[in-house]
Amino acid sequence: MLDKIKKKLTKGSKPETTGAGSRFVTLHDLIAPPSIQVNQNSIDLRGRLIRTMFVFSYPRYLSVGWLTPIINMNRPITISFFFHPVETAPILKKLRKKTTEIQAELMEREEKGLVRDPELETAFQDVEDLRDKLRTAQEKMFQVGIYFAIMGNNEEELRDTEVEIRSILESRLVYTKPASFQQKDGFLTCSPYGLDELMIHTPMNTSPLSSVFPFVSFDLSSNEGILYGINKHNNSLVLFDRFSLENANMVIFGKSGGGKSYAAKLEILRLMMEGIDVVIVDPENEYEFLSDAADGSFVKVSLNSTSHLNPFDLPKIGVDEKPEDALRRNVVELVGLFRIMLGGLTPEEDAIIDQAIVETYAAKDITPDNNFDRAQPPLMNDFQAVLESMEGAESLSQRTRKFTRGSYANFFNNYTNVDIDRHLVVFGIRDMEDELRPMAMYIILHHIWNEIRGELKKRVVVIDEAWVVMQSPDGASFLFGMAKRARKYWLGLTTITQDVNDFLGSPYGVPILNNSSLQLLMKQSPASIDILVKTFALTLSEKHLVLSSNVGEGLFFAGSKRVAVQVVASYAEDQIITSDPEEVIKIKEAQRARRRDEFIRGWR
Repeated sequence: MLDKIKKKLTKGSKPETTGAGSRFVTLHDLIAPPSIQVNQNSIDLRGRLIRTMFVFSYPRYLSVGWLTPIINMNRPITISFFFHPVETAPILKKLRKKTTEIQAELMEREEKGLVRDPELETAFQDVEDLRDKLRTAQEKMFQVGIYFAIMGNNEEELRDTEVEIRSILESRLVYTKPASFQQKDGFLTCSPYGLDELMIHTPMNTSPLSSVFPFVSFDLSSNEGILYGINKHNNSLVLFDRFSLENANMVIFGKSGGGKSYAAKLEILRLMMEGIDVVIVDPENEYEFLSDAADGSFVKVSLNSTSHLNPFDLPKIGVDEKPEDALRRNVVELVGLFRIMLGGLTPEEDAIIDQAIVETYAAKDITPDNNFDRAQPPLMNDFQAVLESMEGAESLSQRTRKFTRGSYANFFNNYTNVDIDRHLVVFGIRDMEDELRPMAMYIILHHIWNEIRGELKKRVVVIDEAWVVMQSPDGASFLFGMAKRARKYWLGLTTITQDVNDFLGSPYGVPILNNSSLQLLMKQSPASIDILVKTFALTLSEKHLVLSSNVGEGLFFAGSKRVAVQVVASYAEDQIITSDPEEVIKIKEAQRARRRDEFIRGWR
């Protein structure tokens, strides 16, 4: 393959003329640096200094993961390991000789009446133990070489890195030296050639050798899925498929300005590239630009909007659900909606509302016994008429009237004209009055849930500022029901909130969290950190991380794994998903200028 590449690169190229003649430009000429200067303790590679160090001494015991601090250092380091197997028979001969020497010295000290030497006795015991394990093939011997190639832009950076590595290792009684006058051999040893040019080895048996195992840093990556960010522990990629877990639900916590919406938008954009449909409940209309860029549908929800959702829409029959069960479920969910709309219900009123809903559907010939797939659903004013005819429902009828004849009628008393059969659908409720937001979000979620149950399809539903729904017990209960049953319908539910105390303070907050296999903790305020430490069992370092992290940084949980992550977007992605007002204004001005230029060119 290398020869083919070289032929393609050299085909048709002009020869370089030198004093010694002419030659073709080769692959080596293209990838090689302009110059390499080998010094006593470093190599100067086109202004980049590289120094090779080697380990020459180890303690009696090596703890598991003793190399972890070096592997997770936020500095450019190349670590090379060389393990050369050694024949057991010669080692056993040497150990037998060593045992004889130590035993003779112990007997001599005993004959002279000297005080016992614990160090000598320990050495005898260690050698005997190693001999036994080598004879029974429980252990093997290796010649081990460990080398570090550190890099820096100048001598000061190089020295700082060397001092940091030496201080970390020497605290564990592991000692290193620079490969003086052997930097060329050291550079080749730490390059991916598999050549041990330094040959500086220490004999080591299998047990301590296992502690050198390098894959000890936190890692969260898979062969499938999307990029969530960069692992801050070791700069690896956090690649994950949320649908590969026991459920595809996700919870994002973070204070305002911490980057939680930015992270959610980036995930949405990348999920759509995987062919996954996304539906968003947007309380601040900040996903509108994303919807326009992705050719999605943005539905403005307000009292004066032309987009309507009928609370009495007929339920879609689930995959393994009976029509009577679907209708009964729909009635229960509508009772929950009326509890929110009417500011709570007494047990008597609850029963009246339940009966009125059933009779409202029955008036349209919608009953469990009939096929209601193509029946026309009732409206809120039909429900109002049933309430007026019922005994003891006068108060309920009065409280419901504002939703049928008052200022709220335009939103609550119309047939649905919204279609969510798009790759991206955003429900923007910024213009909805604050007191109506919990009701609007409940109706939207009810509509989305009905549509999802009707067709089995990989989808993600994003609910920003989910604490608005969690304000009422019925809204929280409905959200918990979605989270609990989402996997059955190939759905991933993402709940985003900045009000952690309200969310987790709800009786359904922790159950929703427990039914979410993915969690992302962005920067938190000190007021909410205690409840997060308790809920997520955060360590002291993790607590400090979420308190002091920068925008776009946080803790990413996937099942039992957790890593510190930095959300990173490309320039094109950033232009679509940014929420920074200054950046948004610049983008909009650039778009207006582009449209103006196109108009002028077309006019000319």
